[in-house]
Amino acid sequence: MKTMMPKADQISRDWFVIDAEDVVLGRLATKVATILRGKHKPYFAPHMDTGDFVVVINAEKIRLTGNKDLQKTYHRYSGYPGGLTEISYKRMLQEKPEEIITHAVKGMLPKNALGRKIIRKLKVYAGNEHPHVAQNPKAMTL
Repeated sequence: MKTMMPKADQISRDWFVIDAEDVVLGRLATKVATILRGKHKPYFAPHMDTGDFVVVINAEKIRLTGNKDLQKTYHRYSGYPGGLTEISYKRMLQEKPEEIITHAVKGMLPKNALGRKIIRKLKVYAGNEHPHVAQNPKAMTL
């Protein structure tokens, strides 16, 4: 029996909407990364983008376990000496709550051109509204 390799025209892309209210960040990120990558489909190929689009709403209401809300920090480096910037989780939640989920999901994707292509299918919004109603996204619960 031969392994089926999907062609570009055989790949169907669906849209899913996930509500992140009171969901643990890591559990949400693993589920979203699986859907973006296409691992839930029977014709998954690791070298191809076979995944679906994911819209995450209520990013500001995400939950962390333990003391991570007090201890977690995000790091950014400009490339210059002394250019390390640290931002706490609480400050990131106030300023850019979408980046928390994007950062967690991006860490679970391949670190190459395929991963950069896949992360573009993730749409994260802080509130309850999103502009992708025309795509008829299917609601998914975790």
